[in-house]
Amino acid sequence: MFALFESFVDPLANGRQQRPPNRLVAFMWHYVQQAWPVLTPLLVVSAGVALIEVSLFNFIGQIVDILKETPPDRLFADYGTTFLWMAAVAVLVRPIANALHLLLVHQSVEPSLTNLIRWQTHRYLLRQSLGFFQNDFAGRLANRIIQTGPALREAVVSLIDALWYVTVYSASALFLFAEADIWLAVPLMVWIVAYVVILWHFVPKVKHHATVMSDARSMLTGRIVDSYTNIMTVKLFAHAEREDEYAREAIVDHTGKFRAMMRQITAMNLALVIINGLLIATTLGMGLWLWQGSAITIGAVALAAGLVMRINAMSGWIMWVVTGIFENLGTVAEGMESISRPYAVVDAPGAGELVVDRGGITFERVSFHYGRTGGVIDDLSLSVRPGERVGLVGRSGAGKSTLVNLLLRFHDVESGRVLIDGQDIAAVSQESLRGAIGVVTQDTSLLHRSVRDNVRYGAPEADDAAIWAALRRSHSDGFVPDLVDLHGRRGLDAHVGERGVKLSGGQRQRIAIARVLLKDAPILVLDEATSALDSEIEAAIQEDLEALMDGKTVIAIAHRLSTIARMDRLVVMEAGRIVETGSHAELIARGGIYARLWQRQSGGFLGEMEPEVA
Repeated sequence: MFALFESFVDPLANGRQQRPPNRLVAFMWHYVQQAWPVLTPLLVVSAGVALIEVSLFNFIGQIVDILKETPPDRLFADYGTTFLWMAAVAVLVRPIANALHLLLVHQSVEPSLTNLIRWQTHRYLLRQSLGFFQNDFAGRLANRIIQTGPALREAVVSLIDALWYVTVYSASALFLFAEADIWLAVPLMVWIVAYVVILWHFVPKVKHHATVMSDARSMLTGRIVDSYTNIMTVKLFAHAEREDEYAREAIVDHTGKFRAMMRQITAMNLALVIINGLLIATTLGMGLWLWQGSAITIGAVALAAGLVMRINAMSGWIMWVVTGIFENLGTVAEGMESISRPYAVVDAPGAGELVVDRGGITFERVSFHYGRTGGVIDDLSLSVRPGERVGLVGRSGAGKSTLVNLLLRFHDVESGRVLIDGQDIAAVSQESLRGAIGVVTQDTSLLHRSVRDNVRYGAPEADDAAIWAALRRSHSDGFVPDLVDLHGRRGLDAHVGERGVKLSGGQRQRIAIARVLLKDAPILVLDEATSALDSEIEAAIQEDLEALMDGKTVIAIAHRLSTIARMDRLVVMEAGRIVETGSHAELIARGGIYARLWQRQSGGFLGEMEPEVA
């Protein structure tokens, strides 16, 4: 039975891969509608549970009147069937209704809808541009994905469960009171008006404070995760106390905003206690006065007393539920700010697959400035012939890495075009574009998974034999068999830690090179690919890089000029422009910027230089 109810909502339903709405109600409906076949019967069952609960109090009133009016020897003869019906409602109908309610909430809605929201928001966010992730804390983004799912689900379930429940309960109580005597219903009607006024006054304030507090909580999470992610830097600079202060600021901010919200909640609950006391006193007073005048029976007084005590207890619960709803709505609204953002880089409508026959690359009058005025890439044109190996040279900030990022379409050019084999990369899918380009970067980041999974990232279908072949070619086979992680996993099964922290810089770089060797893409980008390797390993791996580059179009960036001197052509960049181009020998003979860089290198690295224009 559990499995049946758990199958009603698929937590991994992909839905439509589109930007979620950026208005709160529409944002919530975007996900809730996918579980509506379950939420609809939940509405009905919740109403049924509330009616059954009210009917139990009505039974008490009826029993009191029956006992008053019926001789003991006639009690079961006259009312046995009535008592059996009451017992059936309490023993059979009520448990069945509550069982259905629990199964729908706990099996059908809570786990599945929560993770459906997480799954779909994660899938959408994962496809955001690189710049999106560079402009925010990874921890804060992850926190919003994790929090938005349960907050949205809890808000919806509470709206159905609590508000629907109290509406049915209050309406039924009013009907029963009015049926006994209209005056008996007056205190409850006044209480309902006062209750709504309290909600109207306090709930928007609580919602505002909840949104502010949720943002502060995400900031606190982001700061703590940032410290943990960069723990090596924290340790190296002995800045634990500085990180304490960084977290303390966020905790102080969060505490202040939390307290502001709780002040509103305390005031709201005090107001509720006052009107509840008045409801109890006036209802019982009115009941006794009406009974004294023979307007109602003792059973009606018992019914009224029982219901107002129940409403008194329930109203506090409802107030907390309503507060929780708006606190959750604040969390959802805050999550929506990160989740419901348009993609900065999108595939063109009907984008096709990139077909790389030869691997020629052309930059046609490309300009890009990261939204700034001037600098970075200005009206740059460059053609890389199929199979040609081009080295990009220039000091930091010259635009080398930006040019590579434009080729990978991490950003869209502001003007001009980038072509691969005559195809505008803006007109093909991003997946097919990046699938055709192998990249080894300076700042190698490995996934916190096994060595096998990290290398196989280059070719998901590769078997262990192909993985070991790539590891041998990258000179990684000497250390991989000896790797052991905390759980005793060895070799290919050993996990490398977050971002590969359990490996040395050189080991991480060799695993990354193995990954690209396995990918075997027709275009290769080497961005400081051997910067983390010592001279001996670099010399050993150069031959494998030569083999890797064989038959491919290559763009290589290196401050260590000796690593790219053997390229077919070198392109010297300065301030987003090409200032020299030619082979190593040609540029040395020319005696220009490159020649002076070559002469000024110390230890094989590019030294600082003043900007020059050819």
